[in-house]
Amino acid sequence: MQPILSNNYYVNFNEDAYKKLNVFISGYNPSAIFILVDENTNNYCLSILLESVETEAEIVIIEIEAGEENKNLDTCSGVWNALTELGADRKSLMINLGGGVITDLGGFVASAFKRGIAFINIPTTLLSMVDASVGGKTGVDLGVLKNQIGLFSDPEMVLIDTRYLETISDRELRSGLAEIIKYGITYDIKLWNEICNFKEINISTVSKLIHRSIEIKNEVVTKDPKEKGLRKVLNFGHTLGHAIESYFLEADDKENLTHGEAIAIGMITEAFISQKLLNFSAEKVEAIKKTILNIYEKIHIDIIDYEGIINLLIHDKKNVGGQVNFVLLTDFEQFKLDCKVEKALLIEALNYYNA
Repeated sequence: MQPILSNNYYVNFNEDAYKKLNVFISGYNPSAIFILVDENTNNYCLSILLESVETEAEIVIIEIEAGEENKNLDTCSGVWNALTELGADRKSLMINLGGGVITDLGGFVASAFKRGIAFINIPTTLLSMVDASVGGKTGVDLGVLKNQIGLFSDPEMVLIDTRYLETISDRELRSGLAEIIKYGITYDIKLWNEICNFKEINISTVSKLIHRSIEIKNEVVTKDPKEKGLRKVLNFGHTLGHAIESYFLEADDKENLTHGEAIAIGMITEAFISQKLLNFSAEKVEAIKKTILNIYEKIHIDIIDYEGIINLLIHDKKNVGGQVNFVLLTDFEQFKLDCKVEKALLIEALNYYNA
């Protein structure tokens, strides 16, 4: 697969990616290399990376606990303290090996440590490959509110190695597919049609869509790096989806949802809202709902939970002046930004998902 040029860095693929990594390390000559992992990537992914790295620099492993609940400033503080105790300096290099939690948090940690050290992202989940690999967003959650603290900061490069997908569960594979579905609905109907025609979902079928998905996100973010306009399209399904994800994360009586499971619900509900506000075809809304529910298990949302979910919308980082902004559809590949939605319609959309 051909490398993809993003803002000042390349996304490199498979075996060629490690050649580029070693060339960079040789030229940069870091004082030390710190590899950030969680317990899962330490056990299942680290050996793949280490056998591919050629360097005489000291390599130090820093491990954090896995899970969205650990994507917070306390974890950052722990990593900053570890870097300090281990003698990291401005010439150190951090390699973030993991899913979106690791690459988001690791990028933020590196960008803030001593006002910024070089970092490289190696995403190991489908979600992080097609979503967190480009765009320069780093950050952590504030309580259950997703990605409230962070900044834009580009890595030196990104490495995509599809072998890492063999280390994740089917549930995590499906979670990442939600972002590809989003690209298909909003930007490239060929992607959507391929997913609709899937006979089964496995590493082989989804791997074919990774390069195109990264191309789409890269095209959007290079045109609008700071999310002033076009980049907002990447939030389709995420406004209600993030609120649902946060609500389930906070509720003691509910099982946490993966990011993709929550965004899948968000895409169904926001497609329904699009029908009501922008005359998006009811037939196409049904097609979206049917396809998504063929991939993801139906999650029942109790009516008594609606108020809590809707209240979380006020904290969405895309809001301006307290007004919640949605990305809605007029058709496949056609969308409208900054749409205002009344509470009654949000409730109607949640009822539509539950029906």
